Amino acid sequence: MGAGVVKKSGGGGRRRRRGSSAAMADINITPFVDVMLVLLIIFMVTAPMLTVGVPLELPKTAAASLPTEQEEPLTVSLTADGLVMIQTSAVDEAQLIPKLQAIASQRKSDKIFLRADGTLPYTRVAEVMGALSAGGFSNIGLVTDAGGPKMDGN
Repeated sequence: MGAGVVKKSGGGGRRRRRGSSAAMADINITPFVDVMLVLLIIFMVTAPMLTVGVPLELPKTAAASLPTEQEEPLTVSLTADGLVMIQTSAVDEAQLIPKLQAIASQRKSDKIFLRADGTLPYTRVAEVMGALSAGGFSNIGLVTDAGGPKMDGN
């Protein structure tokens, strides 16, 4: 009628032999994390190099960004000191349209992005846009920085 007590042997039950391998139930994610960190570092180093390297103080607006394209966009920049640049090379104003037409003939996209320093008067930006339009470029996008006023009263 009483309950019996059973003692286990000191070995603890099942023993493993040296050289036998049992199935491992844990997934080792350390190599995956290592690869992801290396890719993150590579991305952080190369991402700033992909943008056009003309330093400008762009105006801030509430406009959303344009969708990305397959090829690098053709960019015309107006610097605060009055230089006109195609991509990262300065160009004389008289040579702007002929050089752009030569470059555009080799490209699939007809889009041109116009970047202008925020300190430039609107007249200067309008002059360059008018020259681009007169040169046959009608697909012109103005580049700004996000975070400007929304002008909705809030």
